[in-house]
Amino acid sequence: MIQVHHLNNSRSQRVLWLLEELELPYEIIKYERDPKTQLAPKALAAIHPLGKSPVVTDGDATLAESGAIVEYFIETYGKGRLAPRPGTPAHRDYRYFLHYAEGSLMPLLVMKLVFNRVRRAPLLVRPVAKMIANRVSGQFIDPNLRRHIAFLDAHLATHKWFAGDELTAADIQMSFPCEAVVSRGSALGDTARIAALVATYKARPAYQRALERGGPYSLVG
Repeated sequence: MIQVHHLNNSRSQRVLWLLEELELPYEIIKYERDPKTQLAPKALAAIHPLGKSPVVTDGDATLAESGAIVEYFIETYGKGRLAPRPGTPAHRDYRYFLHYAEGSLMPLLVMKLVFNRVRRAPLLVRPVAKMIANRVSGQFIDPNLRRHIAFLDAHLATHKWFAGDELTAADIQMSFPCEAVVSRGSALGDTARIAALVATYKARPAYQRALERGGPYSLVG
């Protein structure tokens, strides 16, 4: 039986959605973030040394990292579903966005979140913290996010989904950073197409089933 070690408000929601789209049976083991630090509980480290989520077990296999988990399930159980035929332009887009989600886009969004929190430092150091945060955001984070938002908008102007005319696992992988873009980057560019695609994701029956099983979900921070 597939087991998903599911942390609330985390990337593991994507794994539940993928499993629902593939119609695979699975068990959820739930973990809750620390309400003060928003960090994962130490219990997750008993499953994987890094103590992060998502982590899945399938028989004697333990897998971490969203992209690796997605590829494992597509290769092991996909039977041609949720992945374009290899060697096609759609498959090249599929592979690109499957890795772009966490390799290029999400690090900037995490930095955006972190420096937004830096601005809320204790009063004694807040002026200096805000100055540093504003400089890093203005010179590095925001210009790069503007470039990425424009790139995504241009791609979605000519594509129904990230890898062509059908939903693929690349969309599932992109769903979390796209939601973060709409939440944290709407002032940096036109996110209307991205927001529309996120709404399409959330309207899918499989997404709704995953949300029902995984519990309430929202972006951290």
